[in-house]
Amino acid sequence: MTGSTLTQWLAALPALLVLGVAAWAIATARRNAGLVDIFWSLFLLLAAIVAFLQSPATFRGWLTLALAAAWALRLAAYLAVRNWNAPEDRRYQAIRARNEPGFAWKSLYLVFGLQAVLAWLVSAPLVAAISQPGAPGIVGWAGAGLAAFGIAYETVADWQLARFKARADSAGRVLDSGLWRYSRHPNYFGEFCVWWGFFLLAADAGGWWTVFSPLLMSLLLLRISGVTLLERDIGERRPAYRDYVRRTSAFFPGPPKEA
Repeated sequence: MTGSTLTQWLAALPALLVLGVAAWAIATARRNAGLVDIFWSLFLLLAAIVAFLQSPATFRGWLTLALAAAWALRLAAYLAVRNWNAPEDRRYQAIRARNEPGFAWKSLYLVFGLQAVLAWLVSAPLVAAISQPGAPGIVGWAGAGLAAFGIAYETVADWQLARFKARADSAGRVLDSGLWRYSRHPNYFGEFCVWWGFFLLAADAGGWWTVFSPLLMSLLLLRISGVTLLERDIGERRPAYRDYVRRTSAFFPGPPKEA
């Protein structure tokens, strides 16, 4: 890690904490801690912007920032449309119930501060790729391609899910067509590709040390806040999902199993 990369990475943390406080104020006013999900990608984009503003303009920097902006703004807009007027997500309802009384204040550090710090850690490949001079090499272009693929993949998956939920006959049913035929969580697989792509962009600039970021994201997606959490009791709430689990890969796309 070079001194300039470390300086820029550290400089991003206060900015993310300020955004976390702003997000907390908005969510508290609406009594919906789940709105933090809208800000997750914006935390990471802000870290990339802070690094970009402190770095000499390079093609790698512009490319990384453009990919980060495309990913972050698309995801934030999708979640804002989906969640802004929706009831608080059951995950955050459970956190609220465990931390009453005073959850409105506790959520400042339990939810919003924690996510701001976590996003700062995950942002390391963005900062490493942006802060170093030079154009992408083969590894960097492979990373950019993988990130772009991931953005497109999760965009299509989210669009297919939104279209399915908008249908009058979707209640109690499971989406098992399109990308959802080959994986139960294609949106998470797309996210997986995005962060390994950003890592390759960083590694191309000498930022191999940022490998902890995609490893952490993979852990979150597979074992903590992603697949494992969402599927903990979904079979009880939606019996049709049990058959879907039996015949469909959980994360990495693959052909469905025969009945």
